[in-house]
Amino acid sequence: MIIKKSLLITFLSSEDKRVRKTEEIAAKYDAIIIGSGLGGLLCGYILSKEGLNVCIIEKQPQPGGNLLTFTKHGNKFETGVHYIGALGPGQPLNRYWNYFGLINKLKFKQLDINGFDIIGFGDTEFPLAQGFSNFRERLLPYFPDAAKEISGYIERLQQIASSFALYNLELPTARHGHSFSDISASAFFNDVALGKSHPGSGTALASALAGNNFLYGGSSLAPLNVAALIAHSFISGAYRIVGGSDQIAAILASEIISKGGSILTGRKVSAIEPVNNEFRIIAGNNETFYSRIVISNIHPSSTISMMPEDSWRPAFRKRITSLQNTIAPFILFISLKPGTFPYLNHNFYFHSTNNPWISESNNETLWPSMFLLSTACHRMEQKFAETLTILTYMEFSEVGKWEQTSVGKRGREYLDFKNQRAEKLLNLVSQKFPSLPSSIAFMEISTPLTYRDYTGTPDGSLYGIRKSYIEPEATLVTPKTKIPNFYFTGQNINLHGVLGVTVGAVMTCSEILGYEYLLKKIKDV
Repeated sequence: MIIKKSLLITFLSSEDKRVRKTEEIAAKYDAIIIGSGLGGLLCGYILSKEGLNVCIIEKQPQPGGNLLTFTKHGNKFETGVHYIGALGPGQPLNRYWNYFGLINKLKFKQLDINGFDIIGFGDTEFPLAQGFSNFRERLLPYFPDAAKEISGYIERLQQIASSFALYNLELPTARHGHSFSDISASAFFNDVALGKSHPGSGTALASALAGNNFLYGGSSLAPLNVAALIAHSFISGAYRIVGGSDQIAAILASEIISKGGSILTGRKVSAIEPVNNEFRIIAGNNETFYSRIVISNIHPSSTISMMPEDSWRPAFRKRITSLQNTIAPFILFISLKPGTFPYLNHNFYFHSTNNPWISESNNETLWPSMFLLSTACHRMEQKFAETLTILTYMEFSEVGKWEQTSVGKRGREYLDFKNQRAEKLLNLVSQKFPSLPSSIAFMEISTPLTYRDYTGTPDGSLYGIRKSYIEPEATLVTPKTKIPNFYFTGQNINLHGVLGVTVGAVMTCSEILGYEYLLKKIKDV
């Protein structure tokens, strides 16, 4: 079957994008990938590099998912990637991305080695530094009686990281399940940091170490493996992508197309049907595609809803559709007046209480209880910030009354809600950055509804499925499913974040190509 006059979006580079019309696109492929976020693009790169005829189908006008940026008032904003970890020479993400051809094609700016994250509680601020020895030395002045506890924390992180084979590009002995997934991250921070010789210092140290906990969902249910690996990666090496993460999507898309793959945009998949040892996919305006292999890079519950009910075992369907998602974000995207606000080569996290674990509270009187402020890196050398992003948590129920409305048609009440909440958040931020209000030129406001509509994630979830140390197996989604040749990838199957999704894509493709084979290919580059 042939689809006539379809549009193939060809991304040559971040500066040179064009649309090429093709008279004919074969509707039958070796592998179809649904969703072109980072996980989908990485899988597309691997499989097309191995000679498979790959097609990525994306509902948005451009591929990239959370990698994409947007431009307002002449300024570019990141939507999902503010900084990445383990990117230094020889570190895990650097080694993986070297295989994908990203290291030599992107520019990276290392964040301040003496404090890539600054954690604030009231008037007190603590630096989280890069390099494990440096991390310890920079915290010691604030906790002089907790040298043993800080060293113990570092040793524990390194122990956990060394136990995860794929984090270290080693062949896993067990493909599924994670060590330390049944241990509470919040309990770990409290236990490892409780200074016995200096009353009160343990609680403060535990809070400081967990102060950027939004990175792993901010939830008190977060399992230790998620928190520890993310913390380890950023202490190893924290970087920003100079010029925006949309370049990642452009590079990967260009490579996929150069290897014979296709990326079809503006097509929402509506049905996935197993038929005679292959899959029929219906997308866009009733276009039909066939494939031997399908990889879903969208949320598992959304994937299941597209398939016949008898495709999945009832227990699996019930488990996946009942899983809770991580909390959603409320974000301010701010364009700054030129030369008025300094570029900060670190991220700033602030908590209005000494307990970072209540940051996802839905109590309106406490909202916002925290924020992350991050300035974008547009050039290697940058004295002043051009844009900044302020993020806090918000429950989807806060915007539930407008759930069935569409973008631009939500009414005056919704606009008033957004503006009132933005003012409340800015009031909190101004306590730490009093010059900010006078530096603002323009501001865009994003609610959980905005995030839901942009990412396609249920409830506008920041990191997809909420992992739980209480029920680790129930919240585990493996890349290989019980349906032959049907796979998952993306932030829901492994860890979230850039490193987690990269490892997850390798896991997914290893189930197709073989772990030993693919890991050797990656390490031999």
